[in-house]
Amino acid sequence: MSSSAPNPIVPAIEMTGVSLGSCDEPETAVLENIDWTVTPGEYWVIGGMHGAGKTSLLSLAAGLTAPLQGRYRLFGQEMPAKGDQFLAERLRIGLVFDNGQLFHQLTIRENIALPLYYHRNLPEAELEKIVHTILEWAGLTPSAGSLPGAVGRAWLKRAGLARSLVLQPEVLLLDNVLSGLDSRHVHWWLEALDELAAGRTPLGSRPLTVITAAEDLRPWRARAAQFAVLHQGRFRALGHHPQLSELDDPLLKELLAEPLPAA
Repeated sequence: MSSSAPNPIVPAIEMTGVSLGSCDEPETAVLENIDWTVTPGEYWVIGGMHGAGKTSLLSLAAGLTAPLQGRYRLFGQEMPAKGDQFLAERLRIGLVFDNGQLFHQLTIRENIALPLYYHRNLPEAELEKIVHTILEWAGLTPSAGSLPGAVGRAWLKRAGLARSLVLQPEVLLLDNVLSGLDSRHVHWWLEALDELAAGRTPLGSRPLTVITAAEDLRPWRARAAQFAVLHQGRFRALGHHPQLSELDDPLLKELLAEPLPAA
């Protein structure tokens, strides 16, 4: 009696020899020769100074841009995947921008509901239930009827996260979402992302693959995450948190450094 071998796990993200352009100059390489594999359910934090290529890398991972060289696969599918036949693949990714990137003529609730109207043919009652659940989870119910211009930046960031979650993506990409937040909001984000990575999501129980870019690694250093840094046009995977203290890396030390006391 023979037994079949288990099916290998298809990487959520697989980049091989990837070079990519910057968002401002798409034909000029900002990062080169990236070899990076992300297993479904992993939690990555990618550190780098301003201009290191963090946003460009996330845009590529989201399928918004194509690599200058190399290959990128999302769950085995070559990216960027264009055409309506690949829409389901693209919707497996949620992207959260630093400032939320909301439509200013729509209310917070309407912004969050918009992907459902575009991509899901749901009865109105079911759609309302989903949006209500997400608003409650993100603490946005009091602001649901407000336009983005009347809402503080911290809440706009949460609205951007809520909008990215309504389609229940499998991969969540986040661009510098802790910048400019006070300690209360930072704590909320760290706890929320831990919950999402563990599968305790507002709309289901499937763990998300979480990848966040940051200029400051200090808030993340005690989180259960894989770390990487971007420096001088290169992507360098560093390993799990316990390994960071063993690395003698000047950039890593700077990204983890405590701030200087006020004069």
